[in-house]
Formats: sequence, C-alpha cells, structure tokens
Amino acid sequence: MPVRLVSDDLLFGSKVEGMIRQAGFEPVAQADADAQLVIVDLTDASTDPASALAEARGEQSVPALAYYAHTDDDVRRAALDAGFDLVVPRSRMMREGVALIQKLALP
Repeated sequence: MPVRLVSDDLLFGSKVEGMIRQAGFEPVAQADADAQLVIVDLTDASTDPASALAEARGEQSVPALAYYAHTDDDVRRAALDAGFDLVVPRSRMMREGVALIQKLALP
C-alpha cells in the first residue's frame, strides 16, 4: 500500500522512505488515489502548511503526518490549524517514524 511523501530534502527524505518501507508500505512521491497516508516535510520555513496539505492530499481524505524543525513552533501551530492529524518535530520523526506511520496508516 502506498504512502505519499512530500519532501525536497533528499537526505532526510530517503530516511523517511526507509521508515515507510520498514512500516510495511511503499513510498510514492506523486499523488496516488490509493495512498494510505501522506507525510509532509515542513522544515522549510517558506512552506505554507495549509497549501502543502491540500496539495499532498489532493482529492483524498487520508490521514496526514507532518514533521517540522523543532525550533519553529509557529509552523507546528499552523500545521495543526491546517488539519494535519499529527505534527511532530523532525527529531521525533527520526526516533519514532515507523511507529507513527503504522499508527496513522493502518485502519
């Protein structure tokens, strides 16, 4: 089952792809009607969380997970206001990513 990852960070993005695989899913970059979950990298302060969520979900109503730079609490609040199901610091994503993905993606 696919999990959509939206990230411009090649290094950390590849780590998240590994987490997705370890969780039992297939990482995809393009919009996919069958995605079980969307994961959005909000570490770039210029990314608008609401726009990023709308683009990542497309027409789907699937859970959404975002990670952000731990020093940017404004991004965390904006992401929660935008409707992300879970918003975590990048450090927590690194430590607990597999479990977070499974928690949100499994029915």
